[in-house]
Amino acid sequence: MKKIIIALSLCCTLAACNDFLDMTPRDSISDKVMWANTESAEYAVNSIYSYSYDIFANWPSQVGMTEAFTDEFKYGSYNNFAYCYIPSRVAYGGADLTSNFVSVYLGCWSSLYSAIRRTNEAISNLKSLGSGLPEADQTRLMAELKLMRGWLYFELVKRYKEVIIYDEDLSKIAIDKELSSEEAGWDFIYADLEFAAENLPAKAAAKGRLDNGAANALIARSMLYAKRWSDVVSAVNNLEELGYGLADDYASVFTVSGNKESILQYNFSYSDAVYHEFDFYYTPGGDYKLVDQQGGGYGTPTQEMVESYELATGGVPDWTPWHSSTTAEPPYKLLEPRFQASILYNGASWKDRKIEPFVGGVDGWCQWNKEPQPQGRTTTGYYLRKGVDENHDLTERTQSTQHFVLLRYGEALLNKAEACYRLEDYDGANAAVKAIRGRVGLPYSDLRGDALWKAIRQERRIELAFEGLWYWDLRRWEEAAEAYPTGLNGYQVHGLKIEPTAVEGQYLYTYVSVDDQDRNFPAKMYRFPLPESELSANKLVEQYPEWR
Repeated sequence: MKKIIIALSLCCTLAACNDFLDMTPRDSISDKVMWANTESAEYAVNSIYSYSYDIFANWPSQVGMTEAFTDEFKYGSYNNFAYCYIPSRVAYGGADLTSNFVSVYLGCWSSLYSAIRRTNEAISNLKSLGSGLPEADQTRLMAELKLMRGWLYFELVKRYKEVIIYDEDLSKIAIDKELSSEEAGWDFIYADLEFAAENLPAKAAAKGRLDNGAANALIARSMLYAKRWSDVVSAVNNLEELGYGLADDYASVFTVSGNKESILQYNFSYSDAVYHEFDFYYTPGGDYKLVDQQGGGYGTPTQEMVESYELATGGVPDWTPWHSSTTAEPPYKLLEPRFQASILYNGASWKDRKIEPFVGGVDGWCQWNKEPQPQGRTTTGYYLRKGVDENHDLTERTQSTQHFVLLRYGEALLNKAEACYRLEDYDGANAAVKAIRGRVGLPYSDLRGDALWKAIRQERRIELAFEGLWYWDLRRWEEAAEAYPTGLNGYQVHGLKIEPTAVEGQYLYTYVSVDDQDRNFPAKMYRFPLPESELSANKLVEQYPEWR
């Protein structure tokens, strides 16, 4: 995928009479000049902004969507290494999950520390070279950089728990350095994000730069992992005071740029050569087939995920008839709005046509691990809708420019629901769940105890589906190592093989496994292993006990 790279260059000439080779770099600006005025200093900080895209898309792209480690999503073959083979091997949790495999494909240790190093250098330069900037700009830019550093360290601590903490004092960088405690890591993250929340402007005054809404949303997310429930509640209350709220239409959050629910989003522009390839991987394969191209359908939602959705009137349909073979039409059209906005099914409307995920259909069906190349066909009978651009015209270009939502109020509200539950503030938890369900017209009655927790857990699964959070939720709850359906052990995921019958408009739906072995989450995966590069270079660290 393509990311924003911000660079400045100077034009210069070399005098012909100069007898010496001029070794001064001519393709960059010195740090002193870069931090001399607000405009150039903002360019320097912008280069750190690009890590928000790496966190969201570039670094996870080695393993595809993490939902594929759960029962929500399935990649279609073993052939494409990053987007098919690796997610399946992680989900199966067998001998492949060596410390080296996990470090390389899930850990991001080196990438995150490289980003942290650059961020600390920027903070150091702002302190030492930015004294000529207006004081308000110094404070604002420091807050932007600390937000990014707090975010980067959150990504480290959520993976490793105990990490090495470096701040902007570059003299403390050493080859040999001890791991901090997990508590110290959360303290460091909170201090950075709290500074950002207190010193960044509100969105209206931020002029497109990082604002205090993003800082509070990150506090709410990170402190949920830290189990600092009161900090979560305070941060979400701050978001409410800043005017954030749920969009009226759930689907619009992911299709309408700048909606009131979006706290932080990453925008793209084809004219600026800033785009992504999400549609290439996940759009229905028929979109490509219809224009005589090949793409789409690399990963698709599972039957288990489909069956997680309620009816639009509330309650869950009985899917038993579709767990064998039947010509009965599944109750897709009766399911709630979040299903309609997230998953494409047989007969769903899409780009002025109907989805055909059946044998011989324009989108087509592929038997898992028997046919080597799905070529855009689904192995589950479904396609992803959420995040895919229905207005993307493949006849014009393959690249996509639909925005990515990085932080939104719906997630923050569910963070608050969980924190309130942990604090035994059942009224606060119920109010948050009721708001989430009310937006899509689902009924809700106040709950307490285990029933309330079950409702919060369910809403996180449905409301935040395919947003890269469910795997991490199961992991931080330490439920992932439990037996399915609570955890991720001892199960296979399924789809529906759909075949036309002799009766026009009728289909035979057959329940099929799209795994070739049971899935497994070993408990040691609650913390990723330190990479060999760190262990061999740093004499003051040793591998975590569960990975020795």
